[in-house]
Amino acid sequence: MFISARRLLRRLRAMFPSTLVVAGDDDRRPWDPPFDASKPAPPISYPITTLAALASGDYLSEAHNFHLPFNRASTPLPHSAAPLPARPRILACHDFKGGYRDDAAPQGGNDPGAYALWHWHLIDVFVYFSHYLVTLPPPCWINAGHLHGVKVLGTFIAEWEKGAEICKEMLATEASAKMYAGKLAELAAYLRFDGWLINIEAKLDKEFIDNLEVFVKHLTERMHDAVPGSLIIWYDAITVDGDLVWQNKLNEMNKPFFDLCDGLFANYSWAENYPKYSAEVAGDRKYDVYMGIDVFGRNTFGGGQWDTNVALDVLKKDDVSAAIFAPGWVYESKQPPNFLTAQNRWWGLVEKSWGVLQSYPKQLPFYSNFDQGYGYEVSVEGLKVSSDPWNNISCQSFQPMLNYTGNQLHRPVQTCINFEDEPYSGGDCVTVKGRLQWNDIFSEQLFNGGLSMEGGSVYVFYSVKADANSGLGLSLNLSSGNKGNSSILIAEDTATFTRKEQQCKYGSYIKADKEDRHDQVDKKWTVYKAIVQFSPGFTLTGINIVCTMKTTGITDTGIDEQDGSSEAGENGSLRYHASLGHVSIRTTEKTEFPPARSWVTEGGYISWTNCSDKSKLISLKISWMLNPGHLISFMKYNVYVEKIKADSNAKASRIFLGVASVEAFYVSDLQVPSEVTNLKFVIQPCGRDGSCQELDECPKFNLVPVDSGV
Repeated sequence: MFISARRLLRRLRAMFPSTLVVAGDDDRRPWDPPFDASKPAPPISYPITTLAALASGDYLSEAHNFHLPFNRASTPLPHSAAPLPARPRILACHDFKGGYRDDAAPQGGNDPGAYALWHWHLIDVFVYFSHYLVTLPPPCWINAGHLHGVKVLGTFIAEWEKGAEICKEMLATEASAKMYAGKLAELAAYLRFDGWLINIEAKLDKEFIDNLEVFVKHLTERMHDAVPGSLIIWYDAITVDGDLVWQNKLNEMNKPFFDLCDGLFANYSWAENYPKYSAEVAGDRKYDVYMGIDVFGRNTFGGGQWDTNVALDVLKKDDVSAAIFAPGWVYESKQPPNFLTAQNRWWGLVEKSWGVLQSYPKQLPFYSNFDQGYGYEVSVEGLKVSSDPWNNISCQSFQPMLNYTGNQLHRPVQTCINFEDEPYSGGDCVTVKGRLQWNDIFSEQLFNGGLSMEGGSVYVFYSVKADANSGLGLSLNLSSGNKGNSSILIAEDTATFTRKEQQCKYGSYIKADKEDRHDQVDKKWTVYKAIVQFSPGFTLTGINIVCTMKTTGITDTGIDEQDGSSEAGENGSLRYHASLGHVSIRTTEKTEFPPARSWVTEGGYISWTNCSDKSKLISLKISWMLNPGHLISFMKYNVYVEKIKADSNAKASRIFLGVASVEAFYVSDLQVPSEVTNLKFVIQPCGRDGSCQELDECPKFNLVPVDSGV
């Protein structure tokens, strides 16, 4: 049961009708007074809007903040991503419609058209930006960014006259400057994000500049101590004289702040010679200079929008970093033909200019179901569990690095993220469709890896849904300094590939066996397993989808068996259509989950409401915890409920409620018919290799409805 941000705001407005409104009706938002964060409600992410609220520390107190457990990120940043690479980097500052839209619901929403970003392989740092005093990134952005090795920052901003008054209070003394810096560091460390963009966009008397420098220095030191690899980025607005004069480069007017922290976000109204000048001023820290580019094109070099790459090309040439501001322009300006296509095209320009910045897999287990964080239904291991549309960026899986830089229309087949067909897991799959000649082998990169193999066996699992004559396999690219490059093809029918003229393309072939999925009623998807033996010293550098035709497909009458056409296509081509549902690479064949008795489950904040038809509505918080001694972490939890009736012959219906990224889930207004005598909430742990525990063996929480007579 996903709750959309708009639906959530409607509920909060009903709770506080005098002040709370749906986003967009006016400037008020659901966290404005008299909103009481200590009261149970559908979880929301919200900013801190006053210095008093920041100083109080109430946000980090569960007694004062019911929403706190839901707003803590669950995906850690990989250790390999802690140090920034010594090369030009890309920082993306989202600035989407003021922030906290659909993404403000940690448990997700029901709008599949909500804004998201999935081109993480082109980004090093992501800033969640809004114009509230303390912008705390919703956990969905932290989870998705961390999964892909991208640091995620919040924003501290003080603007204009009100911002000047805030700074005067915050910087009144050295002690107060350090106290507020410490509060920001505590927030980032507890919520598990990676630092702050500091935006002081207000004119200050020079008497406050010394303490402003104390604030920046202390915040940087505290963050580095609390979160190794964290970043404090200074925005180019105020100068060391206290004047609000944007420099649009690194120079003597803002370098003292740059020297105290981890980087400068230069304002975006720079001239062509400014990047090179900034690099010279920065010296050996030139990659810590992030030259701004406003995608909306407001007085920005190159004009932004579809010419954003003009500025990127200059920055790449001058060997400094880039700060892309407001890439949500693609969504907000409704670029044709649709957001999915326009988003891929726009980020394709970024890739063409700068190339791929991230690589994965980098560690095992590696799993991807290609989920972009939204969809029109939900599947779990080949079984549809919900037909409702949804969005939840925390559900994003590793995103395939599909090629959006060229013109796919001129290729014989196209590879796309497919939301139309029923997925294997999550909300989408990868589909390849078009026409191939019988002797063709088509290959497309999914992942550009950098995983050092220690030698020994690994298990490769993948799921396929294909037309009878469409063959699909995977290939793994390997490199070794001593032995050169090689590749392994994994397929159910290796003979389909080895008899092609291009058979020399692959160094070895491994047969994949069908998995016996006795629990899978729906046979649309077939799961395959292969065992791959690696020699020490090899690095897995790529995972590719490989497609070919199984047979000629032409009958004696000359009719294409696939599409019934009277002749094959141009040059004898045949219709090809196949989908890949997931890829899992791991060192163990089967994931061992803790038995149900290993968990402690409980319910709290239980509230019942009577309905006119004698049914009831229940709201409650369910939480769960593994007993001490179990050293295992999970990617997510699927949450279900079974409504059990007094009639022992009546089969309980199992309803999918949603996905939890933390060990808690809030159930809001669940309808309970009068004949229901027991509610059984089922929490299904899902491992980082993509496997899910059998539902009958999962931890459960049982609740007897009030006045049920039981």
